[in-house]
Amino acid sequence: MIPAEDALVRLKEGNRRFVEGESKTHGAGTVARRESLTDGQQPFAIVLGCSDSRVPVEMLFDQGLGDLFVVRVAGNVLGLSQLQSIEFSAEHHGARLVVVLGHSQCAAVAASVSEHSKPVEQRTPALQSIIGEILPALDQLDDTTRLLRHEEIMPHAVRVNVATSVRTLRQESGVLQSLSRSAGLQVVGAEYSLETGAVDFFDTLDPV
Repeated sequence: MIPAEDALVRLKEGNRRFVEGESKTHGAGTVARRESLTDGQQPFAIVLGCSDSRVPVEMLFDQGLGDLFVVRVAGNVLGLSQLQSIEFSAEHHGARLVVVLGHSQCAAVAASVSEHSKPVEQRTPALQSIIGEILPALDQLDDTTRLLRHEEIMPHAVRVNVATSVRTLRQESGVLQSLSRSAGLQVVGAEYSLETGAVDFFDTLDPV
């Protein structure tokens, strides 16, 4: 079992390798590693990320089979199934770090920003369940930010969406709160840049 602090360092180091084009894991030793995992798994971190094809979580952290428990959904939203998947892995696999990973130019967040000012009856039917999870987060943007142009709002919207899920995991999951007290589990937010390949962890490691 890897402590949250060590798991975070491992993710940061892997992302540095990815950014610098020095990835070691992708495609290397997969047969032996696959065979070693047939009897179980012990991922060292849990990541709630977006389904966007440009955000392959294991690759951007330079991790391989069995290293990460990844939950992916458009907009990295935290619905009930995502929450319970995270809780299950934390309880049964021993991971002590949970990362909520947003990314720049997120289409689900962009759609939510566009829909935010519309009356409910005028909103686009597609992605409504996803947008419905993101809109409450956008309500937290201040009035000045809401007056910005769409492309200027997006960085704020991506981060407030991540922060909302981090807060929910920290404050509303009894399972994670219990593991925080007994085993040092921690939850952090981060953003992946499509432009640079870098992941910015913008939360400190604080107990849940």
